[in-house]
Amino acid sequence: MIVVLLVSSGAAWEARGLAALQAHPGTVVLKRCVDVDDLLAAASTGQAEVAVLGVDLPGLDQTVVDDLTRYGVRVVGVAADPDLTQPRAARIGIATVLDAARVDDLGALVTALPADATLPAIAVALPGEDPPPSLDGAMVGRIIAVWGPGGAPGRTTLAGGIAAELARRGLGTLLIDADPHGGAVAQQLGILDEVSGLLAAARLVAAGTLEQRFASVQRRLSDQLRVITGLPRADRWVEVRPGALTEIAEAGRRGGQVVIDTGFSVERDLASDLGRPGRNDLTREALEIADEVLLVGAADPVGLARLARAITELHELRPAAPVRVVVNRMRPSLGWREADVLTMLAGFGASLGVHFLPDDQPAVDRALVAGRLLVESGESALTRAIGGVLDAMASRRATS
Repeated sequence: MIVVLLVSSGAAWEARGLAALQAHPGTVVLKRCVDVDDLLAAASTGQAEVAVLGVDLPGLDQTVVDDLTRYGVRVVGVAADPDLTQPRAARIGIATVLDAARVDDLGALVTALPADATLPAIAVALPGEDPPPSLDGAMVGRIIAVWGPGGAPGRTTLAGGIAAELARRGLGTLLIDADPHGGAVAQQLGILDEVSGLLAAARLVAAGTLEQRFASVQRRLSDQLRVITGLPRADRWVEVRPGALTEIAEAGRRGGQVVIDTGFSVERDLASDLGRPGRNDLTREALEIADEVLLVGAADPVGLARLARAITELHELRPAAPVRVVVNRMRPSLGWREADVLTMLAGFGASLGVHFLPDDQPAVDRALVAGRLLVESGESALTRAIGGVLDAMASRRATS
């Protein structure tokens, strides 16, 4: 007999799910929990073996799933649309996701769970059925985080360039300015609105209306490119609660690709150590949810030293992160070749590759002065190099 906790948050499937569990001879419902805190309290008693909950349950994150695992409780997520929610489920550690339309089969699924339910997330097939296809195709977009150390190595320029190139190739793309120290995407693109798209989106997340009103927080730059502008002042980072960026990015990936421009620091704040949100948590969250990280650093001696430290920091934060290193403003006057830089970076951790962007200040200046994207200001050595980075990313995805 498997003892089950069911979290009731008002979802339409819950009454049928409860009935299915109560009717199955192999399961017994220990408690219907009202929220995440109630769930963890019940799980900590050591009596339950499985928790059944909605993947979109408020407050559900990787910490909660980790705590349940520590208590010996396996998690079954139920979702109205598993294809859209699987990426988030995988990131927070939910290995088993059931389509809400099939919730009548919940009892059979729970009794068929493997002893180790921490395998990569899949939409579960019941015994005797063929497993459904994995979510490796083009059903949803990818989340690309652009990060780099302090010293203005070119994070925003690269993020904007990547987003614009994706859009130029016909892919719907959302550029999110998530720099907690004060973003510059709006200024670079000549967007003069006083309203912050990021703060507006965070408020929609808190209100539970992001899905319905998501389009209202985006600025349309072209048919394929939209932007969520960043913080108007650096001190307003406190208004973006933990987990909000994840929900915003997941909503964005349903419509295509997502590029996140981040801050420079991933150091844990004192507030984080005390259990409260910290300023750098926004950047850490962006790196944790990214399908791929572009780590950018400047090609000069100071920039390369900072880049080397950043590679180490990123591997400490997320050891298995798919990271691609981008060395910006490479120029002959520095006195070293690309091979020299590759040799220097080789000892600081594995990556998917190292790419070089030329020091093309005229192209950057033309775009900045006009408040336009790089690709809008004409083809240049820099736009071609950014296109090369995307080609490498696309090639890896096609072969993976």
